[in-house]
Amino acid sequence: MNTATAAATETHPAFAQFSACLAQQRLAYHADPVPTLAQRLANLESLKALIRDNEAALVEAVNADYGSRCRFETRFSEILMVLEDIARTQKQLKKWLKPQRRHIDRLLFPTSSCTVIPQPLGVVGVIVPWNFPIMLALAPLVAIFAAGNRAMVKMSENSDQLARLLIKLTPQYFPADKLQFFADDNGSGPAFSAQPFDHLFFTGSAQTGRAVMASAAKNLTPVTLELGGKSPAVVAPDFPLHKAADRILWAKAFNAGQICTNVDYLFLPAGSEQAFTELALKLIAQRYPDINSNDYTAIIDERAYQRLQATLDDAILKGATAVNLMPGQTAAPGSRKFALTLLFNVTDDMQVMQREIFGPLLPVKTYSDASEVIAYINSKPRPLAFYPFTHDKALQQRYLADVMSGGVTINHAILHVGQHDLPFGGIGDSGMGHYHGYEGFLTFSKLRPVFKQGAYNSVSMLLPPYGRLAEKMTDWLIKLKG
Repeated sequence: MNTATAAATETHPAFAQFSACLAQQRLAYHADPVPTLAQRLANLESLKALIRDNEAALVEAVNADYGSRCRFETRFSEILMVLEDIARTQKQLKKWLKPQRRHIDRLLFPTSSCTVIPQPLGVVGVIVPWNFPIMLALAPLVAIFAAGNRAMVKMSENSDQLARLLIKLTPQYFPADKLQFFADDNGSGPAFSAQPFDHLFFTGSAQTGRAVMASAAKNLTPVTLELGGKSPAVVAPDFPLHKAADRILWAKAFNAGQICTNVDYLFLPAGSEQAFTELALKLIAQRYPDINSNDYTAIIDERAYQRLQATLDDAILKGATAVNLMPGQTAAPGSRKFALTLLFNVTDDMQVMQREIFGPLLPVKTYSDASEVIAYINSKPRPLAFYPFTHDKALQQRYLADVMSGGVTINHAILHVGQHDLPFGGIGDSGMGHYHGYEGFLTFSKLRPVFKQGAYNSVSMLLPPYGRLAEKMTDWLIKLKG
């Protein structure tokens, strides 16, 4: 961040508000730095109550922000996911909080002990994207509160209705020195990420993630970055094509493809393109007979809609073949409903293959040998997710060994994200750090090493001036360890 940018950030109207909240929460943290198990469970119960008491209002706020967001998808992928995360964390938290005994060298320190104690970091900042705004605002809070921290949460500019609702509701469940939500007013993101949090958690694009990390670095604030990228799927010849189509298209149509872990492009065995297309047309006709149905989610805003249209036009102009999987259907004017579309004959000079799509376009490439797939994926930045479809155990292991990604679902797509006992996180361009379950608890905890000196002090034999006893003892220990 250059001097001019830093000055603009600090003079932003929200900067003082963020700073005041941080000071208030940090003061409260120092007054009660290590909440008890009972306090943490109570905080999780309050979070659960916030969701349960206001489910309908939360769902409607997201629908209003989208213009049209499938109610089932909001309840299933956001409300249910967070409630499950809370329930699991409540069951496991007592075990997670136990000090861990570690090995000690008894030859040197026979009566001493080593332990690791998980303790709260302090105040955590959370920056939330718009695509799953309930889950991506509240799921990090499950781990943050389990670890005993306080939190400030900045919502997306595209989640204004939800942000206003959470700002209104939260004081009924939490004091401001424990949890506070903020709307994104006039581009307040840089002013938020410039605060000296004890940890900063960001979900969003790689481009914004780089800016957030650079801002946090000025305060030496550690970051967790949950980014995105181009997550591939590959269907092996042994896997039934109809099952692959069924599962891949479910994922691609969910939230109209606006998911960071969605299938961004697909490898099919050469010669299976027509069969896959026919299956896809049939499946989508059954599931979405009307593009204007409330079951099919809108694109978040006009800018994103126009970006998708420009991406599609660019691909066609450069030689791609587009197959509209919703033929004959016309979206209502202004509805921002974008038809699910397959793209064949794609090349790397097309925009659709250069950046994360975040919408219902599915580029399809063909291959003859698994080595082609591996070489292509490995020539690109590491993806957030990878989806191999095969029953061949050896091929599964080859893909797992040779293709690195943030996470993997074998023979389906996206589902690893919903497993609360699996850590979630990217690698390289797709992010750093993990959350969900125990790994989330660890992310927001300081694993504090504690050595406790016993009654017998062996170091007393090794004090200067160093003589024969110290030399002999060191010789003996080195020989013993060698």
